[in-house]
Amino acid sequence: MEETNIMVQFRDLKSNEIDCRISTFNENYLTILLYKDARVDQNILDETVKPENWQRDHKELKNNIYCGISIWDDTKKQWITKWDCGKESFTEAEKGEASDSFKRAGFNWGIGRELYTAPTIYIPYKDIEGKENYEIKTKNNKKTTYTKFYVEAIEITNKEITGLAIKNNKNKRVFLYKKQVTK
Repeated sequence: MEETNIMVQFRDLKSNEIDCRISTFNENYLTILLYKDARVDQNILDETVKPENWQRDHKELKNNIYCGISIWDDTKKQWITKWDCGKESFTEAEKGEASDSFKRAGFNWGIGRELYTAPTIYIPYKDIEGKENYEIKTKNNKKTTYTKFYVEAIEITNKEITGLAIKNNKNKRVFLYKKQVTK
């Protein structure tokens, strides 16, 4: 087994590793959440500590699925594990819960923790309604859009998002953020 040091530092996420999901959509605005999927965590673990130096385990406790990500500490000659619990997804409940618990355990190790520093991403409804860049539909008496969003660029400084640009699937920039530096 290749030697690993448990004092591992995981790199920052890249823009193409971050997904966007619409959180709210109402008459005034929509909000977007940034997230990572489980494949990102797997790739970063493989890249940083190598595939043979990490493992995952799932357990059920009080009807919740927990995931533990263990990383081999060659100095202590033991696995160090960090656990977290997941939430069911809307599509595949058990698979979604297992995946969510894995991603949350990854956050505990520091993978993608910078996402917690994301600014609130508001896109005003006035910028959406009537524009051909968006498809607005009514589903179950609620307005929604099937427009997709993606991270065009991200700047991270000391594990904090300091710059962010979001585009829609029509390649129109709809959000731009630059953290103001105070002296």
